[in-house]
Amino acid sequence: MSEVLKVENLHVDFNTYAGKVKAIRDVSFSLEKGETLAIVGESGSGKSVTTKTLMGLNAKNAEISEGSQLLFKGQNLLDLKESEWQKIRGNEIAMIFQDPMTSLDPTMKIGMQIAEPLMKHQKLSKEAALKRALALMEGVGIPAAAEHIDDYPHQWSGGMRQRAVIAIALAADPEILIADEPTTALDVTIQAQILKLMKDIQQQTDNAIIFITHDLGVVAGMADRVAVMYAGKIVEYGTVDEIFFNPQHPYTWGLLNSMPTTDTQSGGLQAIPGTPPDLLEPPKGDAFAARNQYALAIDRQEEPPFFKVSETHYAATWLLDERAPKVTPPIPIQNRWAHWAQLKGNEA
Repeated sequence: MSEVLKVENLHVDFNTYAGKVKAIRDVSFSLEKGETLAIVGESGSGKSVTTKTLMGLNAKNAEISEGSQLLFKGQNLLDLKESEWQKIRGNEIAMIFQDPMTSLDPTMKIGMQIAEPLMKHQKLSKEAALKRALALMEGVGIPAAAEHIDDYPHQWSGGMRQRAVIAIALAADPEILIADEPTTALDVTIQAQILKLMKDIQQQTDNAIIFITHDLGVVAGMADRVAVMYAGKIVEYGTVDEIFFNPQHPYTWGLLNSMPTTDTQSGGLQAIPGTPPDLLEPPKGDAFAARNQYALAIDRQEEPPFFKVSETHYAATWLLDERAPKVTPPIPIQNRWAHWAQLKGNEA
């Protein structure tokens, strides 16, 4: 696989009346062609701000620090002017938004909304673009597409509207598809259909996907790699199996313990106590320390670096320091570790 995107040392602040909100604090990750990277975390952790930055869609009060880099095809996207962004946005990097009803223009026919990016980016005629739009509607599983190409969004169900949004995002055959919680507003059955559709499309086009979600259950079936975000930072990063079965950061433990599963008998779901910190004044040390029952004294004094767990797995927690005392994680996490040891034993 080849690298299509590299994010390095990304810092994003928002200037507000109350002060400067440090929304993204030194985020780095890469994305390979044909892979799915999931970014997970609670609301307010910085997931959506990260992806809006990748699309050049942040609000005017956003301030990106010098030294931040978004490298796409060797070019730093942060150096682009708005006119240059318009050539990339929706063409080479496209986005599926969370709520299809607010993503679609209620006054415009759906077929025309799908055709519009083709007319803009590929300079197709209206007739040719609508023909391609029809093929896209069929490709995303819209039944009797020819009969519904002139429908308006209010005439469709939530699941069908989300398929239309996916068709719009795929219209120009982008290299990177960003999906910002695309199944949150859908019921479980439709959610499964949309996720399968995205995987099928990826296998056909070999595009890269960044999948934003707070639902770790969705991640298990979608992602190749996972970045766990908390308080504007990535705190753990690894393959999907490493994050699910060998998690190392207490925040990741908390997220997993709040998710129902049949694999690890938990005896009940556990909520993470407390609330995320105020990023107007990020706390000293580890931002998760105040909510972390396993916090060490150093967590309140010094921010942990990334510790290497494996060639593909890193976690920012002082518990991985060789000087740290050994702690016993919750039983569900111990069960996951046991499953991981069994997986590694079978590989050997």
